[in-house]
Amino acid sequence: MALLFLRDLRLSYGTQTLLDKVSFKVEPNERVCIVGRNGEGKSTLLKIIENSIQADEGTRIVQDGVHIAKLQQEVPHDVSGSVFHIIALGLGDIGEQLDAFHQLSHAMADDYSEALMAKLTKVQQAIDAQDGWALNQRVDAIISKLSLPAEAEFSSLSGGMKRRVLLAQALVQAPDILLLDEPTNHLDIPSIQWLEDFLKNLNCSLVFITHDRSFLQALATRIVELDRGTLHNWECDYTTYLARKQAQLESEAKTHAEFNKRLAQEEVWIRQGIKARRTRNEGRVRALEKLREEHKARRSQQGKANLQFNQGSHSGKQVIEVEDLSFAWPDKIVIQHFSTLISRGDKVGIIGANGCGKSTLLKLLLGKLEPQSGTVKLGTNIQIAYFDQHRDQLDENKVVVESVLEESDYVEINGHRKHIMSYLSDFLFTPERARQPVKALSGGERNRLLLARVFSKPSNLLILDEPTNDLDIETLELLEELLLDYPGTVLIVSHDRAFLNSVATSSIVFDAPGVVNEYIGGYDDWLRQRPAHLAETATLEKTAPKTTRPGQKSEPVKKAKKLSFNEQRQYDALPQQIEDLEQQLESLHQQMSDPDFYQRDDAQQQLDNLNGCETALEAAFEQWEQLEAKLNE
Repeated sequence: MALLFLRDLRLSYGTQTLLDKVSFKVEPNERVCIVGRNGEGKSTLLKIIENSIQADEGTRIVQDGVHIAKLQQEVPHDVSGSVFHIIALGLGDIGEQLDAFHQLSHAMADDYSEALMAKLTKVQQAIDAQDGWALNQRVDAIISKLSLPAEAEFSSLSGGMKRRVLLAQALVQAPDILLLDEPTNHLDIPSIQWLEDFLKNLNCSLVFITHDRSFLQALATRIVELDRGTLHNWECDYTTYLARKQAQLESEAKTHAEFNKRLAQEEVWIRQGIKARRTRNEGRVRALEKLREEHKARRSQQGKANLQFNQGSHSGKQVIEVEDLSFAWPDKIVIQHFSTLISRGDKVGIIGANGCGKSTLLKLLLGKLEPQSGTVKLGTNIQIAYFDQHRDQLDENKVVVESVLEESDYVEINGHRKHIMSYLSDFLFTPERARQPVKALSGGERNRLLLARVFSKPSNLLILDEPTNDLDIETLELLEELLLDYPGTVLIVSHDRAFLNSVATSSIVFDAPGVVNEYIGGYDDWLRQRPAHLAETATLEKTAPKTTRPGQKSEPVKKAKKLSFNEQRQYDALPQQIEDLEQQLESLHQQMSDPDFYQRDDAQQQLDNLNGCETALEAAFEQWEQLEAKLNE
């Protein structure tokens, strides 16, 4: 039996209909992900499920005894108190009594007095009257299960730990349905993986919104799509959903084309004048009126963003050269003896836990911080465009148009002059939205606006610090395609694993405090290439407790597939071998571009070298694929 059922919901804001006769249900122990474009009403639907807002029409039915809790979308900045205090707040009045007992007990242990004893006795009596001791045990159990420091000050914790405390605050209510709105925003990859593991083993139903495709694929047992006011149910994982959704859109486009053709034919017929009036029948006229009404009521799919960058002049071939770089703050080592060469066209992902030093590394690479030892050399003719995750470039009191251009109504993109309204429409801003202040925009709209601002300026080096937060999946995929086509160099700080896998050609990773290494490829490539001792350390440091539901047996641990000693040596050496061969090929191609190349005595020898390099490179890639396939068996 469904825990919750929504039937025929309607909700409008002004002239915009967010929900149009929507029905939805939640079954026990399922994990439902709500997907859809920014502004479609996903968070609104979650609030209706929570009962914090009511629909204009429709029915909300909750099974007797079912409790619904919600993890806050944003971490509050004005909350203080101990971790125990924050978690106990989830229990309401009895939670305040338990928190008071907790504080008085600790005060008594430090400094006994009759006054404290009297207060403690009064609080104990209040807890006894409400049978609250079982709830106190629940708070202690949640703190233990989530490995939280009960006495730590909430405001001093990292962003990931604050999220964990707020999750505990929701879980202490023993919900049957847990609601999560963008739970991975601003979390680093280890925290996201911890959250994935924990939620998979949680004994309650989940209804969540996320744009993190890896998180969605790992967690969802069902996908519900909110599209143009209507809910579509997909009983499958995310990969299967994408294929089925594409087939649905193609079918819809075909149906609309046939409908439009029929409507056009009827419109021609009705306008044929005297000849038509002789043969006109009223049934056909009424059918045409019905077609017109149906066409008027149709809600077309929202257009796609048309992201485009303003290409600057070519930078030098070597963009950033780092040699034996070291840097430390007074309280921690950030980087030790790190060297790398970033060339024109590289797409470099920067990966690491929150607070490890990614922003410090960016400042060192761009010359905003002086290294304590080693050197950083910027190449020639560098034009930098910077996307800041905190959106500090946006003035909330300015209107959207002024945030892109302040002194002109036109922006020049790759030699073509474009009106600012037309340019903003490419980023899905209507003229009405473009005239509103920035503070009226949603998180996803602010990210699109900042992308519009960054891409309006000529550049050949893009710095993107968490560009994926709040963007819907469709815009994310368009941004990926844009970056793949970008002829300049890109440095990306991101915790979105799917985004890194799609875009990054290499990754700079903070493997341990002060230990920074470079790997070929994106996030999954790093997992395969990192040294075994670093992988083991990361596994030991994961703090996610494996919880099992009552009566559920733990799954046996599968033994990892291992390569032989020689195969492992070959596998570890292949990335460098491939890189060397690619550099040799690039050098040979440059020699061949010389007009006098074929007049040289060694021309034939260099052509033979070229063929040999190409053959060796193909063999190296084939060997790498075979070894990877063996690892993934």
